[in-house]
Amino acid sequence: MWLRWTLITLVAALALGLVMSGAVDHFSLEALAARHAELRARVSQAPVQAAAVFVVSYAAVVAASLPVGVFFTVAGGLLFGLWWGTALSVVGALIGAIVIFLAVRTAFAPLVARRAAPLVARIRPGLERDGAFYLLFLRLVPLVPFWLVNIAPALIGMRLGPYALATLIGIVPAAFVYAGLGAAAAKVLATGGRPDLDLALSPAVLLPLVGLGVLALLPVLWRHVAAKRGVRDD
Repeated sequence: MWLRWTLITLVAALALGLVMSGAVDHFSLEALAARHAELRARVSQAPVQAAAVFVVSYAAVVAASLPVGVFFTVAGGLLFGLWWGTALSVVGALIGAIVIFLAVRTAFAPLVARRAAPLVARIRPGLERDGAFYLLFLRLVPLVPFWLVNIAPALIGMRLGPYALATLIGIVPAAFVYAGLGAAAAKVLATGGRPDLDLALSPAVLLPLVGLGVLALLPVLWRHVAAKRGVRDD
């Protein structure tokens, strides 16, 4: 229990520091492109420390429900390359998602339940009926805010294991795509060009993720069809 609260406190403190310092205001793809040379030099000088700072910062903004996940993932690809950028982004996002899940399920459940009730009600039936499969769909398809998908399972009583597994599997495809955009942007910037970072929200990126989300729902649809057939047979 003490370890859980220590982790929640540390990440919450870092998230508060990011907000209070005004650093969040500079979390933009344009600012990232402008400072890429400086940031990549720092990563080259201290790669392990830079990776640790990146993961902890990513976890903090996710735990604080700040809408800058896409920025961080693109930044991961730009600074660390495709594979390391993907891996570090997944670890950071997963840690942050678990922290906010535990926080909501323990200390902050009453407060969050009151304030987020209308939004949680929209996805509660699917989570209660299909559990991790529906959570996986919500992770794959970026149609519901990431922070809402983090807290809703905690409010309906989902166990940590299925939540963490569905979160891990669900965030990998998007992390790979956005880190790939960052890695490609790094190559363009290295030659003096200017990448089109608006591609991060283009249909070419989003539609494949929607397709994966539909695939994630197939087991749910199959179970519903099988259940209806069983009722008819009876």
